[in-house]
Amino acid sequence: MVFYDLCQLRFSNRNFFLQDDDDYIANTYIIRGSQLVVSTTPAEAFDAAVRRLANATAGYAAENSSNRFGTGEEAGFDDTKIYALAQCTPDKTADACRTCLGTIVNQLPTYFSGFNGGGVLGGWCSFRYEIYPFFSGRPLLQLPKFVWTPPPPPAAPALALPATKGRDKSRNKTGTVLAILIPTSTIAALLAITVICCWARRRRSAAQSARPYSTSSNGSQGADALLLDLSTLRVATGDFAECKMLGKGGFGMVYKGVLPGGQDVAVKRLCQTSRQGIGELKSELVLVAKLHHKNLVRLIGICLQEPEKILVYEYMPNRSLDTILFDPERHNVLDWGKRFKIINGVARGLQYLHEDSQLKIVHRDLKASNILLDSNYVPKISDFGLAKIFGGDQSKYVTHRVAGTYGYMAPEYAMRGLYSTKSDVFSFGVLVLEIVTGRRNGSSYNTEQGIDLINIVWEHWTSGNVMDLVDSSLIGHPPTEEMLKCIHIGLLCVQRKPSARPTMSWVNVTLSSSTVCLPSLCKSAFFIQEVISVVSDESSALTTTRSIDDDAASIQELSPT
Repeated sequence: MVFYDLCQLRFSNRNFFLQDDDDYIANTYIIRGSQLVVSTTPAEAFDAAVRRLANATAGYAAENSSNRFGTGEEAGFDDTKIYALAQCTPDKTADACRTCLGTIVNQLPTYFSGFNGGGVLGGWCSFRYEIYPFFSGRPLLQLPKFVWTPPPPPAAPALALPATKGRDKSRNKTGTVLAILIPTSTIAALLAITVICCWARRRRSAAQSARPYSTSSNGSQGADALLLDLSTLRVATGDFAECKMLGKGGFGMVYKGVLPGGQDVAVKRLCQTSRQGIGELKSELVLVAKLHHKNLVRLIGICLQEPEKILVYEYMPNRSLDTILFDPERHNVLDWGKRFKIINGVARGLQYLHEDSQLKIVHRDLKASNILLDSNYVPKISDFGLAKIFGGDQSKYVTHRVAGTYGYMAPEYAMRGLYSTKSDVFSFGVLVLEIVTGRRNGSSYNTEQGIDLINIVWEHWTSGNVMDLVDSSLIGHPPTEEMLKCIHIGLLCVQRKPSARPTMSWVNVTLSSSTVCLPSLCKSAFFIQEVISVVSDESSALTTTRSIDDDAASIQELSPT
């Protein structure tokens, strides 16, 4: 047997798949961390908190997960947290998993008393706990802070008093009665408490199992909720009927579906003939499963049954921003209140990706068609197929494969393959200008001159009549200063030098404040024609492949030949 952080390998000359195999007793391996540092927390209190978390996590893995997997988090002592992971091999029944993990949990007082971390690795099941998050993603269980009550001190021995024979007989009778009543009452009380706790636990388990797609208290999804059968998705989408199609992209199609529990979903089906789609789908799956924010689209489930590769997301009734913003008949649905809420929501989502999440992520394809709107027009950033993770203290990265959408790409990325969080800030600036003006970047303001949106806004800003560019459906609405502030922020975000662009945390503070002084602008806004001229002039050194997506050219790949 070989154990590693994320996997386990075993081979044998006998069949160890049998349900009555007892390797969970015979073959277990103990790993222990360091001993607890002396603090205000007694070791027995920490051990009791670990046992509580271990029982809850093991119970979740055995009873509430078809994959026999569970993770948990518990608020411990001294502002620390305890994390635990329990797992059985998926082929084992719930009873077998419960027995195996129960044996491990019972070993905690023997092997791990006074240790801040450790684990038991076995052929059937494994368990581990630490005081730092050692597993990826959000925990499936979150327990409230553990309250420890010290055991009462031992009672002082009773003093022996002289007594007469009659009193001795009376006292002997009384002592006999008390000796019978006290243990009996105690046992009865313990039995009653046990019955009540078991009843409450069964009710909670029943309530959780009744949810077709369970989530933990912090909104993260249980492992059993992620895997969906292809047959379920075929029924949900009418066998991927054309009338259910919501959109089409380079990766494949998106369909509307209804899961058995009645939940509306968007089903993203990878085109089987797509070459780059598999890598993008893997990136999207890894990222979205780890990210949880109200302004990021939520992953409901996945299906990887050959030959299908499908991601299932929460359904957004108002679809993508571009389908409303650039529609001559529907754009008036977006009043300024909705537009400002969309700008704020996208800014908060980007700040989470860049600064607040466990992973530092650059989206690389932020655009109106990747902003989805729920029934209340709350924006959700979607499509993480091109997103990249920055590790350590990385602040920028160079790629020889430039992928993104024409009109939203920062100049340093489009021309030199250099991307960073400031690349997303540039795309956000373009998006803000589009939302305020109702014009798509790359659509000529004057077809004879072929001027792009950024250039148009800059010229009107310097001439003092930028309000003439505001979407006609917003004319006459009062918050002129708010609109001007958004235009100012948009122009700051599209400055040519990345260092001149603000961070998303600064953008959020500025959007929510009426007292922040905005810096002055210099004529350094990026003009989209410069990228086009570079691509044209250096055609001998660069190979470009373009596809049309929502009436905008999307540069899918730009690489040295």
